[in-house]
Amino acid sequence: MRVPFVKMHGLGNDFVVIDARAQSLPPIGRAMAARLADRHTGIGCDQLILLQPSNDADFAMRIFNADGGEVEACGNASRAIALLHGEKAVVETVGGLIGLHPVDGGATVDMGVPRFEWDAIPLAHAADTRELPVGWDELERPAAVSVGNPHAVFFVPDCDAVALDRLGPQIEHDPLFPERVNVNVASIEHGAIRLRVWERGVGLTSACGTGACATAVAAIRRKLVDSPVAVDLPGGRLTIAWDGAGPILMTGPAAESYRGSFAWGDFA
Repeated sequence: MRVPFVKMHGLGNDFVVIDARAQSLPPIGRAMAARLADRHTGIGCDQLILLQPSNDADFAMRIFNADGGEVEACGNASRAIALLHGEKAVVETVGGLIGLHPVDGGATVDMGVPRFEWDAIPLAHAADTRELPVGWDELERPAAVSVGNPHAVFFVPDCDAVALDRLGPQIEHDPLFPERVNVNVASIEHGAIRLRVWERGVGLTSACGTGACATAVAAIRRKLVDSPVAVDLPGGRLTIAWDGAGPILMTGPAAESYRGSFAWGDFA
């Protein structure tokens, strides 16, 4: 059986999209997702996106990181799927319902309401998520935010000076975060945010939409920036709006790279 796919990206964060809304497919597990995501022997991507029918929304979106682990949310993939779908939609994810609104060359995505309760992140124990009393080398006192998936946000003078390739995996796997965590290091510059992200199950990425959302929310909570705020990642710029209580709105580009197909049996 040959299965079609669409290769897409949002600011260089790339996805293999498999549309199973009309075509029924056998289950995709962790091992198969990792094989498809492998850049040497598979198609290659940061995330594998599986679209399926939903009883609670227009359709469902399942997200597998490059290591094969299924995750709750992906902001960049959400914009790509909005572009692919071509019209407004409510989409079911493991992290909850999100709203897609295509615009020229990308989308605005309603990412839902952020969560700050320690057990919603989740953390291993109760703590003030506005500023956790912990640190790893020069990275200290992060904010913790859930935007459907868990994020730790560190504000530093120069995010480019942080050895995120070394500290990222240490923090990701720290026992404080029982479901692991996405690690964001951010600098505030002229009212905007410059951001680098170590993504759980992926590593350093050119862009992370949920990381941009979590970092913007943390910065707004600490009164470091105003909404809407520009977030500059290595792959480009996103604009994040949050009124302090309601849902997060993320706006940015997405693009289709190419289309192809693969033999199911080669990866199952």
